[in-house]
Amino acid sequence: MSIEQLQPAASRDVNVYMPYYQGNKRNVLPLAISLYQKGALEGQRKIEGGDGIPFIATWNVSMLPADLTRCRMQFEGNAELSYELMMANFEFVDCLIDLLMTFKRSRNADFSQAFYRKLLRLED
Repeated sequence: MSIEQLQPAASRDVNVYMPYYQGNKRNVLPLAISLYQKGALEGQRKIEGGDGIPFIATWNVSMLPADLTRCRMQFEGNAELSYELMMANFEFVDCLIDLLMTFKRSRNADFSQAFYRKLLRLED
């Protein structure tokens, strides 16, 4: 399934997360929850001045915003290029909102710089 085919999540699922977001992020939230419920995403990490690097991201799904999500990312189908991070569901959904907003502009499914800093443990 591609991002273009996502259908908004049910309002009962979205409403639980609504207090965590403001402004435009609330408009994207139904699609972000739908993507979150899929538990996986294929995308491409944009590399400045070069070809993108394909990745597969997978995560566990729990509909409670304060539960923890364990996200695993594997680049180029190579087990040695696998990374993992844990964060609260509402934080991970926020990353998916950013990804969807970026996709709308660039047609490229990729996480934000802030997400990669957390994934690579470049920030506390």
